[in-house]
Amino acid sequence: MPPLSVSQIAGGKHVDIGDTRLFVQDRGTGYPLIVLHGGPGLDHRVWGDYLDPLLDSFRLILVDQRAQGRSDDCPPETWTLEQMAKDVMLLADALQLGRYAVLGHSYGAFVALQNAVDFPGKAAQTIVSSGLPSARYLAHVQDNLAKFEPAHLREQVTQSWAREAHVQTQDEFEALMHDQMPFHFGDPLDPRLAEFERRTAGGIGATTLLRHFATQDYGGIEVEDRLGVITQPVLVLAGRADRTCVVEGAAAMAAGILDAQFVIFEHSGHMTYVEETERFLQVVRDFLSLH
Repeated sequence: MPPLSVSQIAGGKHVDIGDTRLFVQDRGTGYPLIVLHGGPGLDHRVWGDYLDPLLDSFRLILVDQRAQGRSDDCPPETWTLEQMAKDVMLLADALQLGRYAVLGHSYGAFVALQNAVDFPGKAAQTIVSSGLPSARYLAHVQDNLAKFEPAHLREQVTQSWAREAHVQTQDEFEALMHDQMPFHFGDPLDPRLAEFERRTAGGIGATTLLRHFATQDYGGIEVEDRLGVITQPVLVLAGRADRTCVVEGAAAMAAGILDAQFVIFEHSGHMTYVEETERFLQVVRDFLSLH
């Protein structure tokens, strides 16, 4: 298809994918890797500069997904996992990427996996980092929260989740994300929490979208019975201490995909690329180098 319109703005560009425009930060000149952030409601800044060492060999296309970050607003009825998965394909076509890979983390992992199921083989490779094949595995979250220590952080995380349905301002968004983050590190007192916030500063929280998803079971992910249709190689990454996207779900995902590589980060929770950065980068680099 012919390229759709692309408009340059400071720090990145808007790419028209048909019914909306996505903001992307497009850097490097090697093998293209479309990078999908977590959330829902975050933006590409949640990756900070953690992936920058890959720029020696890969073209990183960090995306603000539909209605998030600096991407354009669009109707709430289009805020679905299936549409965001289709957006990946539309973005690749608009940028005329040809052969490319997709990396998604957390909610972005749901999008990457949905994309692989709905459009098998469209991406040459898919990386699912801290994701799940079915929302049923999220039932573990409440059990893990009940055991979460120290107690004052357990209460802090619980209250932050309750605030998602009512968040209005950027300050409120940043505060609740700050309060949640200890739950996502294997060690909730990890000193790298502060470093992570410093290295990822400048993001734009999608407050309206977060309120929407907080009352819609966060969009759900239900592809466990369809994993066998995926034709491209898939790298499944999981943190042993992940309290949200539990390792059991990642293992089931890897088992259901015909050509899957499964890597567990033994010293990580949900934030593998922060907690074990060097190993994360090496595993991703080795997998992509097989293209």
